[in-house]
Amino acid sequence: MATTESDPKAGSLPDDIPDDAARFLTRKEPLPVDKLFRALVKIEGSDLHLKVGRPPLVRVKGDLKPLNRGPIEAEEMVSLLWPMMDERNRRIFDEEGGADFSHTCEVDGVTWRFRVNMLQQMGSMGLVARRVSNFIPNFQGLHLPASMEKLCHHHQGMILLAGVTGSGKSTTIASMLNYVNSLYPKHILTLEDPIEFVYTEDKCLINQREVGNDVKNFEIAMKHAVRQDPDIMLVGEMRDEETFLTAIHAAETGHMVYGTIHASSGPTTIGRILDLFPEAMHNAIRTAISSNMKAIVAQKLLKSIRPGVSRVPTVEILLFTSMVQKLVLEGHDEKLPDAIRIGAADGMQDFTMSLKDLIDQELIDRPTAFEVAPNPETLKMVLKGINVSAPGIL
Repeated sequence: MATTESDPKAGSLPDDIPDDAARFLTRKEPLPVDKLFRALVKIEGSDLHLKVGRPPLVRVKGDLKPLNRGPIEAEEMVSLLWPMMDERNRRIFDEEGGADFSHTCEVDGVTWRFRVNMLQQMGSMGLVARRVSNFIPNFQGLHLPASMEKLCHHHQGMILLAGVTGSGKSTTIASMLNYVNSLYPKHILTLEDPIEFVYTEDKCLINQREVGNDVKNFEIAMKHAVRQDPDIMLVGEMRDEETFLTAIHAAETGHMVYGTIHASSGPTTIGRILDLFPEAMHNAIRTAISSNMKAIVAQKLLKSIRPGVSRVPTVEILLFTSMVQKLVLEGHDEKLPDAIRIGAADGMQDFTMSLKDLIDQELIDRPTAFEVAPNPETLKMVLKGINVSAPGIL
């Protein structure tokens, strides 16, 4: 049984709480490493990097800058990082050479969350942490296309957010779910590793499950999810065959599923999904995708030139119109970029169109746009007002 202390605010527990339930009521004490997290917040940085032999580095407006202190030596690094991990994450770190988890730190009375990757490199411990905003911005605050709002009104199917790590996928999904939360009396269930944004319930009932803390792994979480009466599910990452199959089954049986995937664009996401499966299953997976997918949104974060705006997303939107469904079903993925250009009137856009809009809004400069443009020559023509039409694709 848990012991009782005189002051309940000091972290004591009633003596009738079973030991196996006490973990839900304990409070985490501040750690020495929190000093660095507080510095990250106060200078409005996005990421914290800790490496032996270097001072702590923070990413501010896209650039890494050292904090004003000396290098961290190996012994100090262990004393800073080891206490951050619980028994499970220490075991994972020992077995896999790295561990992912969330961390919280109070700064001036406000609790901030961080997405942490603990790593080992060249025999030493290190850390990369992403600050998660306490505020979930709306579409306008994120400078997302207006058509993103329309995607939130689907009640069944699947929407995937594609992009590399750090491309803002989680923030975009959080904005979408928060918009749904403001409109519909539904049950939203999130399965995350780790939890990033913590939602405040409005119209919706929202349950957030963190893999590792609330449930053993994604596979078990997904198996339980369909029995928990969700209207909307967020699956943190489509990482393997079983996760995708369970998610697509949920979409087929009346749920709305949001997820993320590591892919560079909407069209290449199809191939990325198929890579999860043996070739013998590809036709069946194409059928499932064409029948249930509502949209694939791919994005990248770019440095902004507008005062007060650090970074903005360039966004590609692939909507699953009847034309797109037919192309995916028949395996003509190479024609999807043309389908996006043809579908501009439906709310679709490719990265070239997005970059032009960001330039026109004076959110990014031309050198930044040309640096990331899939086809710089096409972007040059579009900026000159030359219509780049798509050839016939059917």
